[in-house]
Amino acid sequence: MTEPTTRRIAIEPLSRVEGHGKVTLLLDEAGAVREARLHIVEFRGFEAFIVGRPYWEVPVVVQRLCGICPVSHNLCAAKALDAVVGGVPPPSAVKLRRLMHSAQLLQSHALHFFHLASPDLLFGFDSDASRRNLMGLVERHPEVAKMGVMLRKFGQQVLEAVYGKRVHGTGAVPGGVNKHLSLEARDQFVSQVPQVKAWALEAVGLARRLTEVNQARHRGFGAVPSNLLGLVATDGSLDLYDGVLRGVDAEGRVLFDGVEAVDYRALIREEARPWSYMKFPYLERLGPDVGWYKVGPLARLQLCDRLPTPLAEAARLEFRAAYPGVTHAPLAYHWARMVELLHAVEDLERLFADEGLLHGDLVATGARQREGIGIIEAPRGTLIHHYEVGDDDLVTRCNLIVSTTNNNQAMNEAIRAVAQRYLSGHEVTEGLLNHVEVAVRAFDPCLSCATHAMGQMPLEVTVVDAGGAVAGVGRRGEA
Repeated sequence: MTEPTTRRIAIEPLSRVEGHGKVTLLLDEAGAVREARLHIVEFRGFEAFIVGRPYWEVPVVVQRLCGICPVSHNLCAAKALDAVVGGVPPPSAVKLRRLMHSAQLLQSHALHFFHLASPDLLFGFDSDASRRNLMGLVERHPEVAKMGVMLRKFGQQVLEAVYGKRVHGTGAVPGGVNKHLSLEARDQFVSQVPQVKAWALEAVGLARRLTEVNQARHRGFGAVPSNLLGLVATDGSLDLYDGVLRGVDAEGRVLFDGVEAVDYRALIREEARPWSYMKFPYLERLGPDVGWYKVGPLARLQLCDRLPTPLAEAARLEFRAAYPGVTHAPLAYHWARMVELLHAVEDLERLFADEGLLHGDLVATGARQREGIGIIEAPRGTLIHHYEVGDDDLVTRCNLIVSTTNNNQAMNEAIRAVAQRYLSGHEVTEGLLNHVEVAVRAFDPCLSCATHAMGQMPLEVTVVDAGGAVAGVGRRGEA
């Protein structure tokens, strides 16, 4: 009896995402997709080499995980280490941190939607690959490309003024921040807000129209029901910087609510698998098979009771009306992302009116502690930093559960659903393979942030003889 013939297809590297990864598809002899996996193929050992470093270095070091969302890691690490220095950041410091956070969200969401995702949405998933890219966008839709550039530019300029640099600054420190916003910079930004807000409203409208035009495809594309996880304020409104953890099941029923950051370990467990350097988190009470969840804009707009800014709240209500109940369609992330971008602009406008950005205490310290946990809502979703520090001020333990890691199983389920729907029984073309990449891009993954290993890194060495035959295989550290 002969073994069934299988065919392996690799999409490598994934394009228009941050970091390096690949997707492998396994097709049987009839051309049906039997397996689809997202592999994270780069490795960064931040959780290991942070150990032994002074805790005050950590907020600056960990942001080197990424060039797209460094502010998120800087803020989350500083929040965790507030507890270590025993300080509650003064009101001015919290306002400045929130300013950094909203500026980061604005520039990151603009980059993803306009420059990474919009070529698929505007040209079509299986359109000519030579134009389905940023240069094609500039040529065919210059006004859209420019809007994305200008929105991102504004966010980065705000970051430069308060965070120190547009990328890899030093704004947040344990116990607070290290500088105020200058009056001149504040006034300059205030003068630009009306135009930036107009662009943000236009971006929401564009995302809504693209969804409506492609409604039939968008609703079912890669949709797999799951739990949702995220932060909300104590009154149930969206809070991207602080708050408590809320989780709901696939139908929207509350699983838990009001869980403080320090108690995240009672909710979440992480599982390692041998074919990826990214771990697979899940809700412990439900187990790894059904306890996985989604995070990020799509989860946040469905978890919260309302948005605290008026234009974005009106946009959220339109989004919820278009998707009654709970939607699990990955392509709905794009519309949700633009609603959050509008919220970020409104939040910046609110903060610019606060004199606390210009003066006030910047840092607070108190009784020294040995452990700190920080959680924020980064652009891509819930971000957790957890540190333990010895009496000598050196880090003894570091655990990072980043947004993309929290979405790991959701991304794998989405690409499997898309591959089985669009590739099974068809001749595999570049356009069809791009459907799988579209599913990955919808989550806006930051693959470099998410790389991680449990124990030893798996290593496989294959020995091939002069004729090309495999003479032997040696493995080390395989889970």
